[in-house]
Amino acid sequence: MMSVSCKTGYMNGYRFLIRFGLILTVLTLAANARAAKISDLESIEFGEQLVRFFSMEDELLRTVLLGSLCLGLCCGLLGSFIVVRKLSLVGDALSHAVLPGVAIGFIVAGHKDPLAIFIGAIVAGLAGTVLVNLIKSTTHIKEDSSLGMVLAGFYGLGIVLITMVQKASIGNKAGLDKFLFGQVAALSSKEVTIMAVITVLSLVVIGLFYKQFLVGSFDAAYSKALGIPAQFFHYLLMLLLAFAVVISLQAVGAVLVSAMLIIPASSAYLLTDRMHRMLILSCLFGMGSGAMGAFFSFLGPNLPTGPLMVIAASTVFAASFFLSPKHGLVSRWLRFRDRTRRIRNENTVKAIYHVREKNYFEGEGVDIDALAARLKETRKATLLRVKFLTDANLGDVKEVDGNKNIFLNPEGWLMACTVVRNHRLWELYLTNEAEFEADHVHEDAEKIEHMLGEETVRQLERLLDFPRKDPHGKLIPSLADLQRTLTHSPRKNEPSGYRMPHS
Repeated sequence: MMSVSCKTGYMNGYRFLIRFGLILTVLTLAANARAAKISDLESIEFGEQLVRFFSMEDELLRTVLLGSLCLGLCCGLLGSFIVVRKLSLVGDALSHAVLPGVAIGFIVAGHKDPLAIFIGAIVAGLAGTVLVNLIKSTTHIKEDSSLGMVLAGFYGLGIVLITMVQKASIGNKAGLDKFLFGQVAALSSKEVTIMAVITVLSLVVIGLFYKQFLVGSFDAAYSKALGIPAQFFHYLLMLLLAFAVVISLQAVGAVLVSAMLIIPASSAYLLTDRMHRMLILSCLFGMGSGAMGAFFSFLGPNLPTGPLMVIAASTVFAASFFLSPKHGLVSRWLRFRDRTRRIRNENTVKAIYHVREKNYFEGEGVDIDALAARLKETRKATLLRVKFLTDANLGDVKEVDGNKNIFLNPEGWLMACTVVRNHRLWELYLTNEAEFEADHVHEDAEKIEHMLGEETVRQLERLLDFPRKDPHGKLIPSLADLQRTLTHSPRKNEPSGYRMPHS
């Protein structure tokens, strides 16, 4: 029951990540029309742009590329923790909650001062986080609802304040509206310096307290039992997350900042089950997405950098979704196909065993018509089954007295004995230990016979005192029978190369 519950929970989380990635991709396409590009200042030939990018001659390009790399590294690092903690919506809420702080920071400074805006946005983001926890802890409202209310309320307030500032006659308001949809080309060296400082700070904090963050991310109760102040590290993570959100606003805007937090981490989540590997992959994906966004925006006309970063990250996610060795759609389909083939072949060789058992193991082959009757299917369907067996090198088809017969080779007979052994041991276990009626255990054994591993089967044999007969009085092939399958000399009326079970 525990494994079923874990698998169900994992699949629910897996579906959420897929839906979230699709939503973020749609938001990216919607934001394309509003974002800005690096090459707005001048337009030259594609070849020249390519040379300029790799030569790094332009100061603007170096600034943008460094800022994009810092953004990708910081968001990838912190995004991994919020993905495994199932706090993905927190990043989205923070990215919208900081907007009032951006406007207030501008009003206090009187101009677009990066430090003042940074401090204002941090205060607003933390206020939004505290408000979410307050609503959740003092009312019956669930966390998702409180996140939605805070996200919408703070975002609406932020838009109102930014609109008011834009219309007011105070200071230089140029670029303030870019905090909504981002403009990497407008990054200043001072803003990139702040991004670099926050990135280094995040790396240092995560490096120093990695074990505490790791334990708290997967088992908060165990973390408390070890004496780790889980609540402190939770709020420390939220503070770092607020920092990451704020430094990303100028690059990708409030609409898309959550994409850079979630998509690279989600891509890494599909590729590994180890947290340290996930952190490394997520950081690499984030930095790669930032660099690719800057690269394509610099090369092409009218291509916005921020949305291109998110599209690059979404492309990596799509590749992970389809090609991940363990969780990818293609690999899962291949495993499903292989498992289906294996079960089909096991059912076929088991039916061959039953036909031979009914005939007291006389002769070596089984007539196709007799096998079809046992399987309760048409001769054509049985011939197709037999073809799958021969393709898997488990047997051969030969003519005997004008009729087609299937002859299992030693490997095929070993598979047949193994499946029958699993089936009959499980039936005996259910009747002896679980006290099921003998006529009510067949269907359950039909399913479990394909999943029992050798170690589990040996435990069943020891538990049942190495039985020789199932509840219906039929012989159970033993481990000794299976081991003799490929090594003995055949007896009279036994097929060459394998041995029938004996009581």
